[in-house]
Amino acid sequence: MKEFLKYVFATVAGIGLFIALATVIGFVSLIGMGASEQVTASVKRGSVLRINLTGELMERAGETDPMSLLLGDFETPLGLDQLKAAIAEAATNDKVAGIYLEVGTGFLGAAPAMLQELRQTLLDFKDSGKWIIAYGDIYSQGAYYLASVADDVALNPEGVIDWHGLASGAMFMADALEMVGIKMQVFKVGTFKSAVEPYILNSMSEPNRLQVTSFLGSMWQQMVDEVGLSRGLTSQQLNEIADSLPAMRPAEFAIDHCLADTLLYIDGFKQMLRDRLELKEKKDIPFVTPADVIAAADKDSEDDRIAVYYAYGEIIDSEESSFLPSATTNIVTMPTLRELQKLRKDEKVKAVVIRVNSPGGSAFASEQIWHEIQLLKAEKPVVISMGGYAASGGYYISCGASKILAEPTTLTGSIGIFGLIPSAEELITNKARLHFDLVKTNKYSDFGGASVMGLLARGFNADESALLQGMIERGYDLFTRRVAEGRGISQDSVDVIGQGRVWTGEQALKIGLVDELGNLDDAIEDAAELAKLEDYSVDEYPAPSKWTDNLMKKGGDSYFDSRLHQTLGEAYPLAAMLQQLLAVKRIDQCVYARLPFDFCIR
Repeated sequence: MKEFLKYVFATVAGIGLFIALATVIGFVSLIGMGASEQVTASVKRGSVLRINLTGELMERAGETDPMSLLLGDFETPLGLDQLKAAIAEAATNDKVAGIYLEVGTGFLGAAPAMLQELRQTLLDFKDSGKWIIAYGDIYSQGAYYLASVADDVALNPEGVIDWHGLASGAMFMADALEMVGIKMQVFKVGTFKSAVEPYILNSMSEPNRLQVTSFLGSMWQQMVDEVGLSRGLTSQQLNEIADSLPAMRPAEFAIDHCLADTLLYIDGFKQMLRDRLELKEKKDIPFVTPADVIAAADKDSEDDRIAVYYAYGEIIDSEESSFLPSATTNIVTMPTLRELQKLRKDEKVKAVVIRVNSPGGSAFASEQIWHEIQLLKAEKPVVISMGGYAASGGYYISCGASKILAEPTTLTGSIGIFGLIPSAEELITNKARLHFDLVKTNKYSDFGGASVMGLLARGFNADESALLQGMIERGYDLFTRRVAEGRGISQDSVDVIGQGRVWTGEQALKIGLVDELGNLDDAIEDAAELAKLEDYSVDEYPAPSKWTDNLMKKGGDSYFDSRLHQTLGEAYPLAAMLQQLLAVKRIDQCVYARLPFDFCIR
């Protein structure tokens, strides 16, 4: 009888659990349907395209994650591609009167080159003769950089505009790791290859300080020149304003120094907007979203096509090898190769533009993708459009293209290779008092020694270190050879501008790493010219990610990992890298062509 009751209770509990689980899945699915099937408003004559400068700016934004909505995260990432398409369509749609930039956090964390590309799209919109106005309570520096294109910049009377210059720092862990008995074994080629520094130093090396000073200066001068041109201010004036820290000043400071045009509360601003539209006082302002404007666009289709392939995120061998688990996109070797092969075999695709926005990653994966791009280039033109980053592995996959374009503030170059392998000999042997003994058949049977929880129980000996350094040097030789072949210069010349040094797009043009400064639209035009096309359609690949893709990720912890990312902030990349180093199962997986993780520009 006891056994019978036990099975009955187990069955009932199982049924109850199944019903609860099915209910949750059904509820999430209903939210997902609502998120993915948003009803767009019609674009009426006199409509105003409202762009909310808040949240995360990505190369492409997939569907809204209903799990995030369920748990109260209402900030939906915005796609740069969607915003650009909406602004371009608004310029030609005679029903759209102008653009309202609703200033929020200003896409905090967005790469300067992404903001620069969006800003240029807004300037192109003004060429149509239509207006742009901006309003906000607090303008972050990035938001102000965008909003400065506006015909009128309005500020809340108690608001502020932040304009402070650029800074980039890092957290250094050498002493902390030494304290717990972990030593990072470093193998690298490149004086400027600074990705390893946070784990072996307590401050920046002088070469790293030199390169950061150089690219920050280049980026800042770009911002100063562009804002100065829009606001009628000189570089000296804008630098003096930055040194005054206007975020700590009254709102009148922004008016007195020509950063803003008027001080208004939101009701006064809306009345100003009604006056501009010649609307009656109680008449609703006909706002439309970027999605509304895109939905109203006429879609032409031509037989000849230019494919835009988005390659953004970390370059990895497989999803399990990502340094940043919360990343929704990565450049994964096999899926990327398959997509490029399809484009090569598609006879309707006459040229391919590869949009690269990547800090790099696996050196092995970068070589495989480089090879596939060479096969593609042998059949049709391949043009690279560099986004926020196209550095190290990101430059590796780009260097052999028919033509390379970059934004002036793109971070690129970083031609170098490194390996980073933790040893816990001090922790395991001297602190934990654990000891190992073994029998081996050959000299390197125990290469690297035993491991405990992913930590090597001993450091590499001299012979092992020499072998590892040799592997890194061969990787660097191959990298520089690929660049030399692609750019038509000597390998020695590549070594001079390589050494792991990071350059802005503006600097890269001067030293021959890129062919032209321009955005994605410019790259598409160049691809059409190379393919001798006059009439063509533009198709985007791969298909944008769906919210179910993240739901089905291994472990189902994508959402919770993103919350951890928010909690740790700037420390998250370092912690994620350390965790991933402990999870490495093969030594060759520790060889990287990658930017430093801690480039936080603010």
